[in-house]
Formats: sequence, structure tokens, C-alpha cells
Amino acid sequence: MQDETKTIVFSTRAEFLDLVHECVTHANTYLQLFDPDFARWSLGAPETVSALRQFLLLKSANRLQLSMHRSDYLQQNCPRFLMLLKDFDHAMTCRLTPKNLHHLTDSFCLADNSHLVRRFHADHFRGVATFHSPFDAQISYTRFAAIWAESLPGLHPTMLGL
Repeated sequence: MQDETKTIVFSTRAEFLDLVHECVTHANTYLQLFDPDFARWSLGAPETVSALRQFLLLKSANRLQLSMHRSDYLQQNCPRFLMLLKDFDHAMTCRLTPKNLHHLTDSFCLADNSHLVRRFHADHFRGVATFHSPFDAQISYTRFAAIWAESLPGLHPTMLGL
């Protein structure tokens, strides 16, 4: 039996963070995240790091990809996330977008090209989440692939990038 599509409109940070957590828990193989700097994502919070760690431990083939304009927030404020990156450097990749993509201001979490949490603008928490809907996730999947192709390695598990 196929799960029924679920769509949720949200407008607060708490709703956004809860839906991102739900998206992470739905992921079976791939998590793809895009945001200008991830400052509003709570990627350094213990519960978020724990959920990401559980996802990465599910299968050795699981992958977490982040693309961003700037990594300074994560580097300066998210030591737990950086430790996760160090522990799972084989399964996590963080990339930086080139300047010609810095006009992109939306923000999204995509799991297995089927679950999506998307904020329309990174400065606001208004957005929509869809679960069990490859159709609704397809545009963001294609968009992430294009952003990823243009991005370069950026945030590394060590300060030297080794």
C-alpha cells in the first residue's frame, strides 16, 4: 500500500523545524538541503544531529548533501554538526554555490525525491511541506541537481580541509 500524499502549509520557525525533522525521518537513501547559510535550521542542535546521525547509520549507502552560499555560520556556531561531518565525511558533502547563484533565496530539505520542506524565502518561515509526493518534489530535485552541479566543495571535516 502506497502512503497517501500529505501537504502542510507552515509559517513559524517551530513548524519549519518540526517538518524538517519529519522529512529527515522519512529519508531512506538521500537527503539534499539547500539554504543560503543554514543559520535558521538548527543543524547544530542535539536532536537534529541525532536525527541526521540515525539517517546516516541506516545504510552505508545513505548520503547527505548540503549546498549553501556561505558556510561561516555552520563553522562558527555548529560544532556538533561539524563533528557529524567529521564522523561521516564519506557520506556527507557540503558545497558552496558560486556568486552567480547567490540570488537564489529559497530554502529546502528534500528526502529521496519524495518528501519536501520548502521555504519560499530564506528570511521568512512561510512555506509548504509535501510528503510521499515525487511529483511535488520533482522541481526541487531538478533544481538541487542544477545547484549541486554548479557548486564547489566548501565545508570540510577539518579546518585544513583534509
